[in-house]
Amino acid sequence: MKRCCEGVGLPCLFKGVGMASPRPPKYLLVFDFDETIINENSDDSIVRAAPGQALPEHIRQTFREGFYNEYMQRVLAYMGDQGVKMGDFKTVYENIPLSPGMPDLFQFLSKNHELFEIILISDANMFGIECNLRAAGFYSLFRKIFSNPSSFDKKGYFTLGPYHSHKCLDCPANMCKRKILTEYLAERAQEEVEFERVFYVGDGANDFCPSVTLTSADVAFPRKGYPMHRMAQEMEKQQPGAFQATVVPWESAAEVARYLQEVLKKKC
Repeated sequence: MKRCCEGVGLPCLFKGVGMASPRPPKYLLVFDFDETIINENSDDSIVRAAPGQALPEHIRQTFREGFYNEYMQRVLAYMGDQGVKMGDFKTVYENIPLSPGMPDLFQFLSKNHELFEIILISDANMFGIECNLRAAGFYSLFRKIFSNPSSFDKKGYFTLGPYHSHKCLDCPANMCKRKILTEYLAERAQEEVEFERVFYVGDGANDFCPSVTLTSADVAFPRKGYPMHRMAQEMEKQQPGAFQATVVPWESAAEVARYLQEVLKKKC
């Protein structure tokens, strides 16, 4: 990735009289969804639409580590059998609260949208993400959303599929966020869009995987005390310097906004 003023002989002299202003630096900002943008795990949240707001034990016992997507397919089939409809799911998704400070961060990004390309990579599902972000008024901020495909079939059942297949041993069978991010950066480079820095905002173990690929110019924003944060700390203990990105933990997303504001103040 190109860094600030890289490859330009006299970086800030282009501001002289009669010279065109340089193109403003472009940053890629990557968001997770569950427990990052929203303050809950949306897969758990939709159980509020089930009878008694609970799942039967025989469904819950089918969960296997690394195969959550398949488990959720069974959960949704059960809810369909119980008569839960699209409107019921939509209401739940629309009412999941954003994480602390997230509206502040999104307002900041709205005001500085020309400097940030924003994408979302989530192991939730497209329908739920779109419902929530549209209700919150921030859907248009995102250039692209990568998540598991979802739809409603002829019976009105909410159906869910895997995003892709991959060979990463550290990620769930249906999604490796590192693969998605790496391919996205390669695709944008082919389109002659190179980012000065990458910022990654997440919380989970599946957010740690892509954050390991970030460079020393980039910033990882793990939610404080969540798996992504703990795993970054553990890597630093075991392999000092192996995790290259600057780590900025957050409790309120307003802290992320303040950090990005400082970045913009320091740019050429």
